[in-house]
Amino acid sequence: MKKLVLFTMMFAFSCFMAQGQDIQFGAKAGLNLATIGPDLDDAASRTTFHLGGVAEISILENFSIQPELLYSAQGATDESDDDEVVKLDYITLPILAKYYLVDNLSLEAGPQLGFLLKAEVEDDGDTIDLKDNTKSTDIGLALGLGYKLESGLNFGLRYYLGSDVNDIDEDSDKISNRVFQLSIGYFF
Repeated sequence: MKKLVLFTMMFAFSCFMAQGQDIQFGAKAGLNLATIGPDLDDAASRTTFHLGGVAEISILENFSIQPELLYSAQGATDESDDDEVVKLDYITLPILAKYYLVDNLSLEAGPQLGFLLKAEVEDDGDTIDLKDNTKSTDIGLALGLGYKLESGLNFGLRYYLGSDVNDIDEDSDKISNRVFQLSIGYFF
């Protein structure tokens, strides 16, 4: 929780430091196609969602920084057992460098930090808590494309590859979040 407060304060501070820059605030939501791997057998994607706030801080004519604060439901399903679902839900803070290739189309890349909210497995109506076996933070890289209309409506496609979140022991399987995100948003 202390880390979340620290990063929120850093986000707010960066916004105040960029007062002379053009800053737009907005909201976004969308679809997650999430899985975990690579060392898990039978992991298939879990279809979930993300939603939250976004800011775009223009630095140059075709370059900006885009910090976001999102709730992101992630995890995986078991391909061989349709009833088994691994749920890993996070508050994520991506901080993306955004380069406009042409007027409205941008390439986005940068680090993302996730704070674990929930880690559990549901199988046949039973729930097992995995929070003690899952690292409380996930650090990774996000890469994507964005398209912003003059009206403020925007669309995004992103891939996120996280770090190993397995907190059992060194010899256990490596488990990292892998998430495709399709989003729609609006800058006010």
